[in-house]
Amino acid sequence: MKYVELGNTGLKVSRLCFGALVIGSLQAKMSAEQGARIISKALELGVNFIDTAELYGTYAHIREAMKLSSINPVISTKSYAYDTETARKSLEKARRELDRDYIDIFMLHEQESIHTLRGHREALEYFIEAREKGIIKAVGVSTHNIQVVEACTVMPEIDVVHPLVNKTGIGIGDGTITQMLEAVKRCFEAGKGIYSMKALGGGNLIGSYRECMDFVLGLPYIHSIAIGMQTEEEVVMNVCVINNEKIPECVLEAVTKKNRKLHIDFWCEGCGNCVKRCKQGALTINQEGKAEVAREKCVLCGYCSSVCPVFAIKIF
Repeated sequence: MKYVELGNTGLKVSRLCFGALVIGSLQAKMSAEQGARIISKALELGVNFIDTAELYGTYAHIREAMKLSSINPVISTKSYAYDTETARKSLEKARRELDRDYIDIFMLHEQESIHTLRGHREALEYFIEAREKGIIKAVGVSTHNIQVVEACTVMPEIDVVHPLVNKTGIGIGDGTITQMLEAVKRCFEAGKGIYSMKALGGGNLIGSYRECMDFVLGLPYIHSIAIGMQTEEEVVMNVCVINNEKIPECVLEAVTKKNRKLHIDFWCEGCGNCVKRCKQGALTINQEGKAEVAREKCVLCGYCSSVCPVFAIKIF
């Protein structure tokens, strides 16, 4: 496994980051034990970096994986905290449920613009104070939007940026992939740690998997790539690509046969919460009063399911 220094954070991370979104309550809904087996496989193969979030509900999965493997990885998590109290609760929840005294990277989750950065400033200040106390090692921001990446370039208090980067630019909220890469490069040159998300467009680009991976791996200003993995075969495949090794045919066949999609169950009440929550504009309410997905726009993030009051949205 290849390892790099994550910007100026002092953290050494694997080029492959385990994306925990897909095993949690928003997607596969794995038990802690099931998820721990998948994460442990990645840890045993040299992956030492895990991306999660309070929203994902995967702290228990990661905790159990650390126990199972006896490996202590670099963990990056995020929350929607906006003031001192919500930031304190988020940080303490992460420390308690991960059974850790510190968190490697704590991020403001899914920032949309310079206005949301300003709106979450109080929480950011709390995380900065926690960093000074050694409770957090690095402070960061996750985003799908170019203007947020650009803003972070001139924010010395931000150590790590987690942007959406893929070959086609699917999921970018305010521009093109070329514009995103220009902003990411400037952040990298400013000493920020950069680890990207959605290399496969939330699964939509799985048909051109190798081209998508080669594209992101070929970018010299991205330190690590977070990839969601739900099976041991997916772990093995991604590790092989990172290590420039041949993917076993049985592994490749098992992974490529899997076709994920957003599923909306018949008991959807058409409340519209998911439509408002979707930043990609992929959801609408149809003539029957039910939520409907435009699959060409959906990045399979699963965030819509977090606001469904009747749990009618799933990803399979």
